[in-house]
Amino acid sequence: MANTCHKVLFSAMLLFVASVFSVHSQVEVDKTLVVLNDGARTELIMLSDVMWQMALQPGTELDPPDADDLQRALRTLIDQRLFALEAERLPRNPPTEQEVAAKIAETVSYFRSPAEFEARLRRVGFRSINDEAFQRLMSQRLAIDKYIDFRFGSFVVVTPEEEQRFFQEQYRPDFRRQFPGLLLPNFEDKRAEIREMLFARKTGQAIERFLEQARERVEITELLKI
Repeated sequence: MANTCHKVLFSAMLLFVASVFSVHSQVEVDKTLVVLNDGARTELIMLSDVMWQMALQPGTELDPPDADDLQRALRTLIDQRLFALEAERLPRNPPTEQEVAAKIAETVSYFRSPAEFEARLRRVGFRSINDEAFQRLMSQRLAIDKYIDFRFGSFVVVTPEEEQRFFQEQYRPDFRRQFPGLLLPNFEDKRAEIREMLFARKTGQAIERFLEQARERVEITELLKI
């Protein structure tokens, strides 16, 4: 294990200078922050990756970046790379150009305007949404999303008994507490909403279990703090 760790650290240091990007109107040398290794594959998280992640998150300040936002972005990226390592075990068809375009359009919709979004992209080194590197990044993100949908969403089952139990034990008392005196909606009117909520809850629980197990299985080495 020690030899493997040393080899990974050495390889990471060889890749220490990977690219150059502009933040605060200064040119900064990119740095490797975290190395993930599952014994067969290695994933690197660069400082530029963190800035790219922040640029895609509405409401996060880029100049200067907030320390808490940086840490949240890094944790998000670590989780994404854990999924990426697992996804490589089950090769699937890469996202199509149409799917990537739809993913980009969805991301842009979270911002006040396309101009604001492209301005954020330029702040972290991309030329525009048509930048080849940005297109590649979004394709990678979409591939992870598709893996998560397949890996977890396809195998989550919500039974009629679970729907009824939730309605009786949680929905009904919550409704009575929040809206005293109002007529309680019947179960069938709320069934689709309840099913969707239970599906999301069970999927989230499955994802969290996966991440907990992956963090124990994958060697995560922090090279630099941000």
